[in-house]
Amino acid sequence: MAGGNLAITAADYSLLTDLYQLTMSACYVGEDLAETPAHFEMFTRRLSNGFGYFVAMGLEQVLSYLESLQFTDEQIDYLQGTGIFKNAPAAFWELLRDGKFTGDVWAVPEGTPMFPHEPFLRIEAPLWQAQIVETFILNALNYQTLIATRAARMRHQAGDRTLLEFGTRRAFSPQGATWAARAALAGGLDATSNVLAAQQLGINPVGTMAHALVMAVGTLEGSEDEAFQAFHRYFPAAPLLIDTYDTMGAANRLKAQIASGETTLSGIRLDSGDLVQLSQDIHKLMPEINIFASGDLDEFEMERLQNAGAQIDGYGLGTKLVTGSPVNGVYKLVEIDNKSTMKKSKNKATYPGRKQVFRNVKAGGDHMALATESSQDNEIPLLKKVMQDGDRLTKPETLDQIRDRTKANVAKLPAGVKQVENPEPYPVKISEQLQTLTEEVAARLKKKH
Repeated sequence: MAGGNLAITAADYSLLTDLYQLTMSACYVGEDLAETPAHFEMFTRRLSNGFGYFVAMGLEQVLSYLESLQFTDEQIDYLQGTGIFKNAPAAFWELLRDGKFTGDVWAVPEGTPMFPHEPFLRIEAPLWQAQIVETFILNALNYQTLIATRAARMRHQAGDRTLLEFGTRRAFSPQGATWAARAALAGGLDATSNVLAAQQLGINPVGTMAHALVMAVGTLEGSEDEAFQAFHRYFPAAPLLIDTYDTMGAANRLKAQIASGETTLSGIRLDSGDLVQLSQDIHKLMPEINIFASGDLDEFEMERLQNAGAQIDGYGLGTKLVTGSPVNGVYKLVEIDNKSTMKKSKNKATYPGRKQVFRNVKAGGDHMALATESSQDNEIPLLKKVMQDGDRLTKPETLDQIRDRTKANVAKLPAGVKQVENPEPYPVKISEQLQTLTEEVAARLKKKH
């Protein structure tokens, strides 16, 4: 079997995991540990891509997944048929057949800026459940956090210019493309060209045209101008892509047609060439026309263009929005059966115990502490309880709510942290109780190992 189109539905999510999540769970059952209360936290060890912050995103998909998690008879038959689990206890299959997620979830709201070692999310559940959900959680949160962060940085750099998500053809999969569109909009972009994502999100998609239309219609019907006219017959005044042949030649002809009343135009798109010079020349020629730029743009190139005086009203953002160095979020056990634990590997050590992150709303800066600690003056706790006993405590938010939260939260960050180049570190301190617990657990583990 070649796998067909490898389409994924919610019913498939139980197997959308790594094998070792299942083999470990079978081991837990055999050792009578499966129902032991466990606490796992998802966090990053470092910032990537030269970012000064991350914007947490993807919680909605995690909660939907946890709500619907279950194993079908067909899936269990497949697992048994692999032969990998031939020594697994019979109780393991009973657990999968009857099991569902019954735990609690604590998480920061989507659109919250986060920093190294601060937990985005905590799962409190029987050990086998907390273990088996790791892969999906990291997949959903890591990718959408990457896209939302890039979108927030681009929005900060662009100011009030229009930002459009054009990344579907470069996203890592069809599923990734819809998640990328969602995260980009929630991170601050205005619209997406992905029609499926737009339909699922309840908005209208956006777009212009491609060089292919200019080349096809122009070749068959006579000229670039006739291609523009043909497109406008069905989509009046739509933005036109004018750099297929001679950009300024097309601009001058459009200027004359507008002046004579032959056509109207809402905007033009540039996908190549010297964007600074071209945008300046076209703006001088047609100051009332919006100019959009596309073509492997990111926040760094946007900064360069704007500093050079480009007259660009909006950007189409694709490849560099939906790809890049991944957010290296990890999911680690921090407490088992009321006993705090930690990882001590070189360069990969973790903080033990259930934690809370407190943010100072006046002075700025974060305070990472144990979940049992209280906030200090002007601090608010970031992690909220969003699921209890497998049931959601909150209703799904609208895209506008998340986008507004992202915008407001990023605006509150220190200017240096938001710099596109060489951002300054954000202050995060560790509470005395957390530091003491870390030292105590490290000492205990050293004696045992």
